[in-house]
Amino acid sequence: ETLSKKKLDNLIETQNMRGDANVMYAQIEKLDEINDKRCAIYQYYYEHLKPLQDKGLIDLPVIPEGCRANAHMFYLKVKDLDTRTKLLSYMKEKGVLCVFHYIPLHSAPAGLKYGVFSGEDEYTTRESDRLLRLPMFYNLDMKDVEYITRCLLDYDQY
Repeated sequence: ETLSKKKLDNLIETQNMRGDANVMYAQIEKLDEINDKRCAIYQYYYEHLKPLQDKGLIDLPVIPEGCRANAHMFYLKVKDLDTRTKLLSYMKEKGVLCVFHYIPLHSAPAGLKYGVFSGEDEYTTRESDRLLRLPMFYNLDMKDVEYITRCLLDYDQY
C-alpha cells in the first residue's frame, strides 16, 4: 500500500515530534547537570574577560544585584559593527564560531515588509551591532572555553 503525501508528511512530523520529545526528556533528566555546566562556562567567561572590560575594551553582561545569570547564553559588546566584524573574522580564523546576536525586528525582512517603526532608533541597531555571542553549550569542554577566552584576551584590535 502506498502512503499518500499527506499521510507520509503526518507520519514524518509525528516521528520528528517523538524524537524531539526524547531529546527534551533526556535533557530534563540531566537538567541540574546541564545547568551547572552552563553556569560554570558563563562564570569562567565573565571572570576571565573582566580585564578587557576594566580596560574599557568590551562590555560584559550586567546582572542586577540580588539576581544571578541563568547562563542561557554569554555575550559581550564591542565598540561598533566594524570591531565586531573584525573580531568575528579573527575568531573564525582561530577555529571559534562566534555569532552576532540578532537582527533588530524593524530591519529584518519581515519587519521591513509588515512592521512600522515608531520614533527614532537611538539604541536598538547600535546595540545589536555591538553584540557578539560566545559558544555556550553543555558538551563544550572547559579546555575549549579556556582557548576561546585566550583568543579574546590576545586579540589586539578592540
